[in-house]
Amino acid sequence: MHEALSRQLTPSQRKAVFHIEGPLLVLAGPGSGKTRVITYRIAALIESGVRPYNICAITFTNKAAEEMRQRAVALGASAGAHISTYHSLCVRILRQYPEQAGIERNFTIYDEADQTRCIKEAIKECRFDATNFPPGRMLAAISTLKNKLVDVESFSSEADDFFTRTLAEVYVGYERLLRQRNGLDFDDLLLKTAFLLRDCPDVCSQLSDRFKFLLIDEYQDTNHAQYRIAKALVAQHSNICATGDPDQSIYRWRGADIRNIMAFEEDWPEATVVKLEENFRSTPNILSAADCLIAFNQNRKEKKLIATRAEGEAILVTGFEDENEEARAIARQIKDLAGQGTSLSDIAVFYRVNAQSRALEEAFIKDKMPYQIVRGVEFYRRKEIRDLLAYLKVLVNPNDEIALLRIINTPARGIGRTTTDRVRAHAAGNNISFFEALKRSGDIELLSRAARARLAVFATMLGQFNKDVAGMVAPLAERVLTESGLAESLRAAGAEGVNALENINELINSAAEYDQQAEQPSLIDYLHQISLFSDADAYDAVGDRIALMTLHAAKGLEFERVFMVGVEEGLLPHERSNTGEDDEQLEEERRLLFVGITRAKTSLYISYARYRTVRGQFLRAIPSQFLFELGADLTEENRQIEYDDYDLSEPAARFKPGQLVRHDIFGLGRVREFSDMGENSVVSVKFNSGQTKSLMVKYANLSKVDL
Repeated sequence: MHEALSRQLTPSQRKAVFHIEGPLLVLAGPGSGKTRVITYRIAALIESGVRPYNICAITFTNKAAEEMRQRAVALGASAGAHISTYHSLCVRILRQYPEQAGIERNFTIYDEADQTRCIKEAIKECRFDATNFPPGRMLAAISTLKNKLVDVESFSSEADDFFTRTLAEVYVGYERLLRQRNGLDFDDLLLKTAFLLRDCPDVCSQLSDRFKFLLIDEYQDTNHAQYRIAKALVAQHSNICATGDPDQSIYRWRGADIRNIMAFEEDWPEATVVKLEENFRSTPNILSAADCLIAFNQNRKEKKLIATRAEGEAILVTGFEDENEEARAIARQIKDLAGQGTSLSDIAVFYRVNAQSRALEEAFIKDKMPYQIVRGVEFYRRKEIRDLLAYLKVLVNPNDEIALLRIINTPARGIGRTTTDRVRAHAAGNNISFFEALKRSGDIELLSRAARARLAVFATMLGQFNKDVAGMVAPLAERVLTESGLAESLRAAGAEGVNALENINELINSAAEYDQQAEQPSLIDYLHQISLFSDADAYDAVGDRIALMTLHAAKGLEFERVFMVGVEEGLLPHERSNTGEDDEQLEEERRLLFVGITRAKTSLYISYARYRTVRGQFLRAIPSQFLFELGADLTEENRQIEYDDYDLSEPAARFKPGQLVRHDIFGLGRVREFSDMGENSVVSVKFNSGQTKSLMVKYANLSKVDL
């Protein structure tokens, strides 16, 4: 088998695949066969005598994990290796060691909406004004703390100013509500696992002995908690294989720390380093543009993308009057491509923020072009889906008060707010859960006889459902849908209700698929799986449809033809990255464009608008500085690459670093940097407002200020 595997690999791939003992860093450029290397390495380890049971491979999306599993099986690697996402691995560990982790095994994973409800309650209980302390901001701050493994006790003891003390108080209240409801948020899955491994040496030893070989994909996207978990799991043997690419680190905003991959050789000085530079996806001109762009970043590990395909079409960069003209032109161009035989499923349109999809959707609808928005979690945010899932969550975790309050009068069964408030008050007064108070509603004197009767019927119904929790998931979901009255109420709601029922049927189909694939189906396992569903898992290549998605969602995908829209200052790079205080943010935006470029196999179309509607205002837009970083020689060599509103014959004004300037909108500022590109020159200015803007001199209308 060794020879069979070896023949299908390049020399650098072989070096990575057949490395056995000790730390290994695989620097894998885009399209370099990274997934192949990981799956072949699993097969090679098993061939060398390693038991599948002792192998753990971690990646960042369920889709990628499933692809790895299928490829490993196709190579003859026997079942038994653990292949999953980080969060799924943590769920498995926490369910195996709940007592040591200080939790209950039947915990609920709270999604974004559940977390928001909890944080709002915590803010209210702390008597703070949600206007001054927005729930989203507080949740983001708590998430950052958890990803850095700062627990509520540590943070509270060190809070020393007004905001941190306020945040600490909200953090305490939020954690108390989660604990009462036996709920964990996504960050808890990592934090509690990391603390479990830190505080319970025997558990850490057992897991390290179980997972004798740890393979981590997308290592550049790991946060501090994930980094600590990985180090703990390999503490006994150092058999860690980290695969990744610093140039594709694009999740800093959610805690990813590029330093983890940059410092790998410091953590493991004896590490073997293998570079995968051959690209099997994109044409040479696409790779040249990507290399040219990313070379402007300082925080990276040097490598080149080596094309294995023949030269392809030139990259086309086009300016449009506004976002509507841009969208209409793209729709027409895709229609022409379809007429020439291109499948719509081979085409994707990328944008920086979700709001940019509106103009594109309108253009595609007008031209009757089928498309899909790749935003998968939206399905699970639909009311009808959340309603049915809430019933299922309560069956697993009766202490999930948020789910219980959602279903107690859904569909309407005459249990109003006054009744639930009295039940909650009784629960609080007797130090019992809401569910326990519900079951004892006959003892609550403030309730009317009719209210007690309705609550008793509801509690009995849940008790009947609970008898089937240990079985298959899909039949239970069908039973809940029917016997709860949900199906009947939706059928009575007309066309809208019919659509909602179709969505619920799709959910039940997913449960049926789970039942078929799982060795031992369980409701808690199914709920945990779908709780970890992400946007990246939502892309469906089946069907002839154009894919519309953000650049972040595009990570890990590839398409024959890629359109990237809105490559303008303020969008890409995003305005948040141009504060001038943090070059790392600007570098991440550059990496984001690099990821977008390298999704394209054959054709790449980049566009920008001269004017764009931003928050209801029609504003002048400036082409992104990144367009010029793609390489002037490229634009001159390939005439299809058009900067068609540039006049290369006129010289631009020059500015010196430190020079004081004035802008009509941004006010006074000082020049940080001047990039001389003739008529296309770009000046970077830090304004007194604190913002730093990269402006095209031709359009900036900057005036020099003499003191």
